[in-house]
Parts: sequence; C-alpha cells; structure tokens
Amino acid sequence: MAEKNIKSLGLGIIIGVLGLGLFISGGVAERVLGIGLIDKVLGKIENKMGLESGVKREVLDEENVVTKVADEAGPSVVTVSISKTKVTASDPFFGFDPFGGFFSSPGQTSQEQIEQDIGTGFIISKDGLIVTNKHVVSDVGATYRVVIGKDQVEEVVNIYRDPINDLAILKVNRNDLRPISLGSSDQLKVGQTVIAIGTALGEFRSTVTKGVISGLGRGIVAGSPIEGSEKLDNVIQTDAAINPGNSGGPLLNSSGEVIGVNVAVSAQGQNIGFAIPINVVKESIANFSQTGEFERPYIGVAYRMISKQAALLNEVPVGAYVSEVATDSPADKAGIKVGDIITEIDGNKLDDEEGKTLVSLINKKKIGDEVKVRYWRGKEFTEVKVKLEKR
Repeated sequence: MAEKNIKSLGLGIIIGVLGLGLFISGGVAERVLGIGLIDKVLGKIENKMGLESGVKREVLDEENVVTKVADEAGPSVVTVSISKTKVTASDPFFGFDPFGGFFSSPGQTSQEQIEQDIGTGFIISKDGLIVTNKHVVSDVGATYRVVIGKDQVEEVVNIYRDPINDLAILKVNRNDLRPISLGSSDQLKVGQTVIAIGTALGEFRSTVTKGVISGLGRGIVAGSPIEGSEKLDNVIQTDAAINPGNSGGPLLNSSGEVIGVNVAVSAQGQNIGFAIPINVVKESIANFSQTGEFERPYIGVAYRMISKQAALLNEVPVGAYVSEVATDSPADKAGIKVGDIITEIDGNKLDDEEGKTLVSLINKKKIGDEVKVRYWRGKEFTEVKVKLEKR
C-alpha cells in the first residue's frame, strides 16, 4: 500500500501541473470530476509513465472494505454500562470529607449513584447472548446494561464469567438481535488488515479504527492495581487504535468476521493493543452452550513456562515448571510435585513460542478425560495418567 499511495500522490501532483487545478485524495476527485473522466485522465498518465492500471481504484477499494465492515458489523457491537451506588465515608478521626473538602461529623457517609459506559461487547446469538471481557463486568456488586444501536438500553439479567480466560457472556431478554459473524484465528498472518469497533474511552460509542496484525502468539500480563493481574497466552498484537472502553469489543478481518476480542493496551507504548483469539472464545462459547456455564477441565498446578533459551542455559527441558500443586487436585493425586517440569500432554510437546502452553493444551480436553502427562524430575522423565476434573 505504501507504494500505491506514493503513486496516487504523484498522479495528483501531475494532474495539478496539467492544469486541472484539483488535488486528488481518497475519493474526492471521482465525486467532483466523475468516474469516466478520471478513468480517462488516469489512463493517459499511466500509459505515458509506464504505471500499472487501476492504482486509484485499488486505494478506493481498501476504503470501501472498511466502510462495509463498519456497516455490517456495527449493529452487532454494543456498549456495556455499569450502574452502582458509590458510598463515600468521611474521615472517622478528623471529620473531613476528602472529596468535598468540607468538615462533617466523624463517620458520616454519603451515597452517589454512578452510571457510566465502561466497555464494549458483541452479539453472538439472536436470543440475547453477548460476549465481552470478564474484567469489564468484574464488579459483582454492580448492575450492568448494554446499549444496542443508538439508544436501545437493555438490562443484563445474567453474567457468566470464564474462570480461565478474560471472557464473559452477558444475557439480555431479547429475541430479535443481530449476531455478528465469527471467523477463525488459526490462519492469521502478520501484516493482515484488521478493524476494531468499540466505545473508545468509555465515551465515544461505535468508534472504528483500522490497523494490521503486528504479532501473533504473544504472552502478556494484563490488569490493574484494583482488579489484579492475569496472564494471557497466545494473544494477537495489533496497531489498530485500542483505548480503555474498547475492552470486550471485536477485532475484525476485512470480511467482517471477528478474529479476536480486544482485551488490553500497552501502557508503555503507542499503538500496541492485544486481542484474545476468537478460536479461544469459540471454545468457551461451545462449552457454555453444552453446560450452561464455563466449566473447564482442571489439572491443579500453578506454573511458568521455560523458554528454549532458558532451558539451554539451565540444562533442563522446555516445558512448564510447576511452582505450586493444589491439594487433592488431579496433579496431586497423580504424584506431580513442585519443581517438576511438565513437557508433554498426550504426546504434544509444550512450547511457549508456539503457543503450546499447559493451559492451552488442557483447555482442549474435557472434564473427565484421562491424559498422559510426561514430566522431568531429577534428570529423568516420568509419564503418568491424570484424570481431569471440574474446578
């Protein structure tokens, strides 16, 4: 696109020199001169300069892709709002209200009703199921609403929070919603065009931004001092502008299919955002459809992945270093201990660089499945069978 943009700019300059007196940018020239005249002018110039035909039209086609995706997916994207009563207490010793700056009786409290747009979601079923991030609806003491379209407000009647991934499903009492199209995240390519839609900064609803996939298979720690942190594996990195309030919104491909759920933005850099791959979401949705809740197979260990470089330096295998084993968990019953390095699940080797973490492989199993776990302890390998349980 860089080369094509340069060519378009060059054509605009030449047309100005020829005396047409117009600066051509985007689709303005076609609307002023008419498509037929522009085609003739561009055709003559392209032939004289040896430029390929259709340069101008390709630029316009890319613009049309974005507008088409926004038109088709936009009605399925919702704003998530919170409603909560905030209780403010004055200082019990000095009787000073730190917010208002007025003296009051010791221990006096005041209440304030807060209603605010805080995130984004997207509709996945006609009968009222909406996907968002778990951290968007993390306050169990609050009530939530969704804004559909410009001004249709619906109360959230149920919230199902995924204990593993930063995902949640909201339920509203509607049977006429327009679900969004879900794509696949298996064949994504770095450099691929993506489009994000969301409520930027919790203020600007239906904001559309465009960028590319900047990286795949990233591992990040997302969170805040209030909500805590969570390790997310195998996420998509994008330079499409994502801001607070975009959380839970869709990251779409050029066909208008959701390929990720926007989840976090880097506080250290600009245009560095992250999204949970849609295939992870689809697994959660399928599991929810079968059980009515986010049940997950559970092995019962806390771990950290050992990279290939760290493995070479420490003369240990690549895998998941077990830092904690839950009492009476499947791993505990199978004899797995702190310090063990789990290297394989059912013959699949763990490799953080390829997105094959312990949790990603376990999440592909079902509750009740018996898996073969290969681990390294004391310079030798052991293989045991572990029956996965419900958390």
